[in-house]
Amino acid sequence: MVFTITTKSFTYRFSLPPPKTHFKSLHTITVSAMTTSSSSSRQPRTSNGGGGEGLITSQEWQRWGPISQVPSIVNDVIQDLKMLEKNIDAHMVFGGIGGKLKGDFRVQEDKKHRATYEAFGDSEKKFLFFSARQIACRLLGSRDYLCQKCWLPQEDCMCSKVKPSTLKHNLQFWVYMHPKDFLRQNNTGKLLWQVFGVEAATLCIFGIPEDEELMWNAFKLAGKNRVWCLYPNQNTLQESLLIFNDESPTELDGTELKIKSDETLNFILLDGTWSNSAAMLKRLKDQAKLVWGNEDLPCITLSTGASAMHKLR
Repeated sequence: MVFTITTKSFTYRFSLPPPKTHFKSLHTITVSAMTTSSSSSRQPRTSNGGGGEGLITSQEWQRWGPISQVPSIVNDVIQDLKMLEKNIDAHMVFGGIGGKLKGDFRVQEDKKHRATYEAFGDSEKKFLFFSARQIACRLLGSRDYLCQKCWLPQEDCMCSKVKPSTLKHNLQFWVYMHPKDFLRQNNTGKLLWQVFGVEAATLCIFGIPEDEELMWNAFKLAGKNRVWCLYPNQNTLQESLLIFNDESPTELDGTELKIKSDETLNFILLDGTWSNSAAMLKRLKDQAKLVWGNEDLPCITLSTGASAMHKLR
């Protein structure tokens, strides 16, 4: 498979090694596993607190996908949840694909977290608290239930079906994921780091400072002209990313970009609903303005007209 990035001034081509596992097979496996686990995922389950009063260690955090250190704000939220358990003498109960709180504890916690949220006068603090609470609840509700790699129920783990591959030509994918998609069993972004590894396809969670700082440090080092965001933004002049088969490559105009061996091309892949992705793109642009002095974060789109097989949902 060959990828070509075409911009106003150059064309850069690179290729990926043939995948050892056909993507159609991965899709079939995922759907099958989701179908068999759907009934068990709806069963309420009590949180397993684990060691350290239920706090998340860096080792546990990284087993779920991120490479950053465990976010301190996430453990702050977990401490508050455990304290509420003691105060109202009720256990946390989770259920559903998203690992949501259920029952009486949910009612009491909902009142408490809304009061905490409103107490923050600063919108950034409100946002960080929202993200941390989403992550904390999903982590607690998934312990000893979901596989830490494929995020499916342990009895439906598909990790043995995924065949690792490698990215060449100094490519770096950043999966910028909304908190509501973290640990979702039907999330497909997780396949990127399962196939290519966490160093080549790195998870960065929207609103988690440790993750976002790590990602932006890499962008600062690479430079603005080595960072692209995959997003079909209709309001700006975009770059284009074309995918085509080796057997019938598409001829494109432009000058080939010379990439030095020590330079890395960074691609941000937004992982969230359409409404959530708009907020994620805005946050990226706001940070780009702070780092580079403007909001012009280059966007690229996927062209899928060559084959119906490659159409994106």
